[in-house]
Amino acid sequence: MAYVAGSSAGRNGTRPGGPGGERATAPGRPAPGADARPERTSLSVRARDAVRQRIVDRRYPQGARLVEREVAEELRMSRVPVREALRALVGEGLLELLPHSGVRVRRLERADVEHLYEVWEPLAVQASRLAARRVAGSAPVEPPGVTALRASLDRAEEAASDDEGTREVAAHTAFHEDIVALSGNPMLARTMEQLSGQLQLLFGMREEPQHMRAQHAVMFRYIAAGDEESAAASTLLHVRDSRAVALRSLFDDA
Repeated sequence: MAYVAGSSAGRNGTRPGGPGGERATAPGRPAPGADARPERTSLSVRARDAVRQRIVDRRYPQGARLVEREVAEELRMSRVPVREALRALVGEGLLELLPHSGVRVRRLERADVEHLYEVWEPLAVQASRLAARRVAGSAPVEPPGVTALRASLDRAEEAASDDEGTREVAAHTAFHEDIVALSGNPMLARTMEQLSGQLQLLFGMREEPQHMRAQHAVMFRYIAAGDEESAAASTLLHVRDSRAVALRSLFDDA
């Protein structure tokens, strides 16, 4: 089934007050505009996450055209937050605008994968270095982020043991996101957020060899030990192996 984003319809339900003052509200109900935007933003985030997940697990296959109205019906939401979600996913590189109207799921070409790894490699290496530095600087107290990182690693191993590919991809993505969070660098976090959806899509399109799962454990060990250079080196090896696996899986590279 194809889905697709239209360009019209749906308006914010809040209305401005008349001249001379705000519109009266019922007892216990927020004034128009007071909480509508945060609520709509929350809905758009939920819609974005739901559509992203459908792209990642390929319920919305590459090249599929998404219809705003149909997506809204599927998610049981109004069209406004869905429209905002689709625009956000265009910005993330998971969707692309069509010439006249609407969007479709972007196809990953070889150049896209190459460019993604060119950007991700230095960011991932620096994230691991900074995370290990933060752990070393907090000694003997372990930063809370180490616990989250360990939990993501455990979830990935459990999913692999249960042969649950979708769960494993989500856990691997969370593992890399948790390293960024542990780095304590908000600018790095914002930059990596733009890559997260494409990375998750890529992880879901190729097999995760056992040796790459083992590399996650090595990365964790060095980060938890506060060893900056070993954490960075192990991450560099992991990202380059990931690139080779992705190109081989998707484009039959030898």
